Amino acid sequence: MKLASRCHGCLLSRVELECRLAGARRMKAEAIRAACADMLAELSRVPELAAPVIATQVHHLAYTLLGNEDPYHTVKIENTTAARETRKIVYREITTFSDHVLASVIGNAFDYGVQGHQVAQDFPRYFRDLFAQGLTIDDTRTMESLAGRIVYFTDNCGEIVFDRLFIEHLKRTGSHVTLVVKGAPILNDATIRDAVALGLDTIVDCILTTGSGSIGIPVSPLPGPVAAAMDHSTLIIAKGMANYESLTEISVNRPIAYLMAVKCDTIAESIGVPRGSLIAMLSRDAGEQGDITPCHTGQ
Repeated sequence: MKLASRCHGCLLSRVELECRLAGARRMKAEAIRAACADMLAELSRVPELAAPVIATQVHHLAYTLLGNEDPYHTVKIENTTAARETRKIVYREITTFSDHVLASVIGNAFDYGVQGHQVAQDFPRYFRDLFAQGLTIDDTRTMESLAGRIVYFTDNCGEIVFDRLFIEHLKRTGSHVTLVVKGAPILNDATIRDAVALGLDTIVDCILTTGSGSIGIPVSPLPGPVAAAMDHSTLIIAKGMANYESLTEISVNRPIAYLMAVKCDTIAESIGVPRGSLIAMLSRDAGEQGDITPCHTGQ
């Protein structure tokens, strides 16, 4: 997807949040926002650039000017703690494939800086309310039939607590799972350190990284091991809006399960659902499915 003009304010509001999280003084924060606004205006004049590419460059500039490679560090710890406490309360209620998908989508609500989206303070209650609401688009039955060899692109910290529940279910039912996390900190997204801290490395068959701290998935080009894993998958699971924005920019010869809480009007209009919807949407099936090939942890 391309960056809509109305997305500029949301992107710059995240820059402002990063300045607050890093403890930047007012004058420094204003200078950083201005520099990022200038870069955003310049990049927006390049029509071929996808929204995640522009957002990545703007956030990297903010991080550089702040002198802070991970301003969301404390937020990520808080997210993970809140998600773990919620998991202890609700995990017995999550039994089927569809339940696990829904739980992982609700976990995607751990997202900061999206204008108009608030992370609930009472997350167990919020979780149960959304669980009762269910999925607006529910392609889970077909997804389950494709879940032989999965490449699983994660999104936020906190959210990956519920991804772990889902992946445990996938492994119990015979799936081969390659997990893909960020190669370096960006926003509150999960890195390999976060995945290992949750013990995901002991559950999945393989962990790869995107090779960088990019918003969404770096598609020009895809990292070689990630591209190879995708080529030999039966299903790609893409968590969150940025991964959706990335993968809709390229031709992928495998079915993709887009799992997300729709937090902005631009994505909502792209999919054709109200903002706030919970989505488990499958792309069209394509191509022959290959054999599993060995992969190496990390990148």
